[in-house]
Amino acid sequence: MTALDVRHADVDLGGARVLHDVSLRVDQGELVGLLGPNGAGKTTLLRTVLGLQPVRSGSVLVAGRPARPGRTPVGYVPQRHDFAWDFPICVADAVLTGLTGRLGPVRRPGVRHWEAVADALDRVRLTALAERPVGQLSGGQRQRVLVARALALRPQVLLLDEPFTGLDLPTQELLTALFADLAHEGRAVLMATHDLLGALAACDRVALLHRTVIAAGTPATLAADTAAWTTAFGVGPDSPLLRALRAV
Repeated sequence: MTALDVRHADVDLGGARVLHDVSLRVDQGELVGLLGPNGAGKTTLLRTVLGLQPVRSGSVLVAGRPARPGRTPVGYVPQRHDFAWDFPICVADAVLTGLTGRLGPVRRPGVRHWEAVADALDRVRLTALAERPVGQLSGGQRQRVLVARALALRPQVLLLDEPFTGLDLPTQELLTALFADLAHEGRAVLMATHDLLGALAACDRVALLHRTVIAAGTPATLAADTAAWTTAFGVGPDSPLLRALRAV
């Protein structure tokens, strides 16, 4: 079943067209990699799925319904610099902030909310650090906090914006395995990443984005489509990127 369905979406920012005729689907139980150069519109597409950025035309459906901020069953893992790590808050409370939209401004968290926080911390192996101030965490630990915050929603769709940037290899491997497990459990996972070869190794399908979807398919099919990569990344025939793809 299709969990996320983007159909012919046009998106403008500041009066300029950023995304044009974007069509992309992510099924339940599927991990899809979203690849493209800087400025290709990857983050804008994720924000559009969240309902934070309106479409000028076309549609974005999550579980068959238009996205609504705070109400759509979508978990979002932003880039690390988008979180205030100097705020005086512990790890568990930071994960709880992922539920703010459901709690509202005055409602206090109940047992089920704290259970969701505990489950999310367990999934990212941070239970032992639940009471530690977030300002004392390493880069990899901070990334896992952001993943846990998204998982506390128990979302049907999980969006990941460059989840591996600046992480050491053990943390990358831990998160890669977690994302694959979440997909196998029935969630739809869409991951924007610059780790091209890692995405080809880990994802069920891959989409190349440069203001529109240039191509989408299985890693094996897409790795062989030299023209698609040339168009998406603007590289020449002797690019190291293309040489690396030939080795996949």
